[in-house]
Amino acid sequence: MKRIAALIAVLMLTSGALKAQQDIMISQYMFNGLFLNPAYAGSHKYMGASLLHRRQWVNFPGAPVTSIFAIDGPLANRRMGWGMMVATEKIGATSQTDLFGNYSYNIPLAKGKLSFGLRAGGSLVTANLAQLKTVESGDEAFATNIRSKFLPKFGAGVYYYAKMFYAGISVPTLVAYDSKRDFSFDVSKSSSVRNHTFLTAGYVFVVNPMVKLKPSVLVKYQPAAPVQADINLNVLLNDVLWLGSSFRTGESIVGLVEYQINPMFRVGYAFDYNLTQIRKFSAGSHEIMLGIDFGRDILKTKNPRFF
Repeated sequence: MKRIAALIAVLMLTSGALKAQQDIMISQYMFNGLFLNPAYAGSHKYMGASLLHRRQWVNFPGAPVTSIFAIDGPLANRRMGWGMMVATEKIGATSQTDLFGNYSYNIPLAKGKLSFGLRAGGSLVTANLAQLKTVESGDEAFATNIRSKFLPKFGAGVYYYAKMFYAGISVPTLVAYDSKRDFSFDVSKSSSVRNHTFLTAGYVFVVNPMVKLKPSVLVKYQPAAPVQADINLNVLLNDVLWLGSSFRTGESIVGLVEYQINPMFRVGYAFDYNLTQIRKFSAGSHEIMLGIDFGRDILKTKNPRFF
């Protein structure tokens, strides 16, 4: 009983964070900006794909399990870019599948490019109510075992990038529409989704030919939740091995490693150590990622991708 009471207390304390996690949360976003910003699409000379799997709060009942596949590339002499992203996430009795197309258009600016991006697609949400245990039997709210609905979503972003620097702002879900509600450009009136704003920035410092430092930051803003920031520092050794750490304010410390196997393949791993009360019931979060870069221009690239 004490363990059950403790779990209930933890859920009450973290309910704000759980409500805020309507957009998928991962730790290796700095190695593929398409996860956060549609304007990232086509920002390299070649096509790139990423496959990521994350198990959050291991050993915590009903914790999120997430898988994401993303691919993007340039179009029309690199003035435009395209991207596709498919993501699945299961939290408790609820499963969500996202499918999005991304489009970007960029213009030269200073020593880099300024890109504007749009995202369109939607989420299929399914609730398996048979997995839930109710206090009283015969509750009409749980009479149907499986309930599904499709929610169209649209997002946008802006992304500036140069050889050693990047910065961006995005709202991955700017508009969402539940067919049971009246349509409105105010997402809170037309759905249960809330806008999340992401601000990102990073810079690569060359210490010497063998060592490069990449500090970066991600700020997450949602009016109904406290502002959260990821403060990251990654070290690139001999242009093949990334070692890094992140501090996610009010939540966790993250360790990261990524290895550039060859010009085409890279593999990464991240471990999150939770700083909240959840750590008493969880063995942390694990995340693995496989990246594949392909196309005729990839063989001409001397350095690994910095972002």
